[in-house]
Order: sequence, then structure tokens, then C-alpha cells
Amino acid sequence: MDELLAVLIALAGGMAGGLVGVGGGVLFVPALTVFIGLTQVEAESTSLLMIVLVALVGTIRQYGYGNVEIRDAAIVGLLSPLGVLLGVVVANEVSQRALELSFAALVLFVAYGLVKRALYAQ
Repeated sequence: MDELLAVLIALAGGMAGGLVGVGGGVLFVPALTVFIGLTQVEAESTSLLMIVLVALVGTIRQYGYGNVEIRDAAIVGLLSPLGVLLGVVVANEVSQRALELSFAALVLFVAYGLVKRALYAQ
């Protein structure tokens, strides 16, 4: 049964990544914890690898449409690993509960920002 859930999570996360950017991780992490039973750290770690693959496919397709800003991507891409290193250290030092609550707060904050932007877009 876990394999079927994994396939459904992969399809849903991949679709989210293709539709709205690499937001698949926002789907991957909760789905892996709730439906597959991974811990928060395991789900976050697994999601990081999955996102690499989703991002690669999405970038190739979007590049073909002329939608990739190479300079911006290079700047963010080169600096992001520093944040990832710090995040991994913190994730392994704080409690499972603190990670879950922090992730939930981040998702709610991003959702709020997206709804606000959509409602007040001109």
C-alpha cells in the first residue's frame, strides 16, 4: 500500500511543481509524514532529493518556453546551499514537534501571502 501512496504523492507533488514552481515540497513533506509515516526530518530530507528531480524536469521544460532567468537562478542556486547546510544542522538539533510546528507556520505564512497577492492583484 505504501508504494501506491508514494506514486500518488509523486504525481501530486510533481503536478504542483509544474503548476506553481517547486512547491511540490510543500506537498511532499506533509504527505510523507501523514500518509507514509516518515518523521519530519526523514520527510524533509527525502523531499530535498525529490525536489532536485522535479526542479530539473520543470526547468528544462520552462527553459524551452523562455521562462528561466539564468542570472537570478545562478545567484540563488549558488547561495542556497549555505542556507541548506544551516537548516540541516538546525533540523537535527530541534525537536520533532518544533519542526512540525515550524513547517506548518511556514506553509500558513506562504498561503496567506499568496491569497493576499491574488486578492489584491491589479
